[in-house]
Amino acid sequence: MSSKNIPYFAVPGTLTKILEKIKSAATPDNFNGDFLESTLGFKGGNYKTFIPWAKKVGLINSDGTPTALYKKFRNPTTTKSSLGEALRKGYADIFAKDENADKLDKAKFKGLVMEATGESHDSKMLEYMVNSFWNAKTLAEFDTQHSEEKDDESLHTPEKLEQPPAGESHKKKINLGLNYTINLVLPKTDDPAIYNAIFKSLKDNLLND
Repeated sequence: MSSKNIPYFAVPGTLTKILEKIKSAATPDNFNGDFLESTLGFKGGNYKTFIPWAKKVGLINSDGTPTALYKKFRNPTTTKSSLGEALRKGYADIFAKDENADKLDKAKFKGLVMEATGESHDSKMLEYMVNSFWNAKTLAEFDTQHSEEKDDESLHTPEKLEQPPAGESHKKKINLGLNYTINLVLPKTDDPAIYNAIFKSLKDNLLND
């Protein structure tokens, strides 16, 4: 991997100040050196290295126009999560080595950047890369995306079917449509009272609901 893949800002100690100014300033049509100097108030060649840094993390398009992520960063309700998303994008080579790179201590994070870039331990460029990320992450939140994925998974969890009360379940079983065929062998008799007793018993025990 080349060190060109890793974003860096030549004045990393002021990175958070620029980001804070971006949140309060109106979104420009084009984020260029003039906007950085005249509107945000950061003059000098080193400060202009913020622009390529912002392009690599996805806040600014290659033509200088602010991205949707830039606008989300300015939204107070999504500022931290959007910056976390931007840093994951810009430092993708580092997160590919450790998906929890944002939780590492600085020495371990620096080691990963050294592996990814081949820079020497005392390289000034290495310091810029590490400190740019380290300062920016103080304004970022990295866990939101993972928690949202968990929430999405819960939406697909089958709901537990409610069981009807025992009484209702019993009634449903009883109310099933059933047909009966009853064959009666009646005794031979001239006494109508016997027939009346038989049919009354049928009515009371079998024909009632």
